[in-house]
Amino acid sequence: MPHTFDPAEADPRSFRDALGRFATGVTVITCATPEGPLGITANSFSSVSLDPPLVLWSPAKRSTRHPFYVQAEFFAIHVLGAEQVDLCFDFARDGVAFGRYDWTYNQHGVPMLDGCLSRFECRQVAIHDAGDHSVVIGQVSRVTTRDGHPLVFSAGDYGRFQKA
Repeated sequence: MPHTFDPAEADPRSFRDALGRFATGVTVITCATPEGPLGITANSFSSVSLDPPLVLWSPAKRSTRHPFYVQAEFFAIHVLGAEQVDLCFDFARDGVAFGRYDWTYNQHGVPMLDGCLSRFECRQVAIHDAGDHSVVIGQVSRVTTRDGHPLVFSAGDYGRFQKA
């Protein structure tokens, strides 16, 4: 039986559950800060444009990491493979979980995690206010990619893609 509701008047959990029916990939976004490298797990990643090559992601304003990302001129988006669920959880809990993984800095000082399915090195070109989140748009300057299965998030759980 379908459930129809006004998300502005319903329990916020109902809206969140409805959004959870859309499966997404999982990313870790990294940037440099005065205190060192910073990372955060996010599933709010999307392509915007092929020409120029633009992508977006949306950090929550309530996150203590939000100010660093909206101020970062350069950042990297790492698309995680199905086998990288530990990396996903580590950066969800701890923005400085780099010590458990192989990584280096790129020429702009952005921390780059090794072994991800795809990595997009970006320069911030716009930030838009979007309710309780910000929309960060980046122009992609370099991509690194490998074969593998993506880590997928749906209905509050993680898994891997399976063909229909």
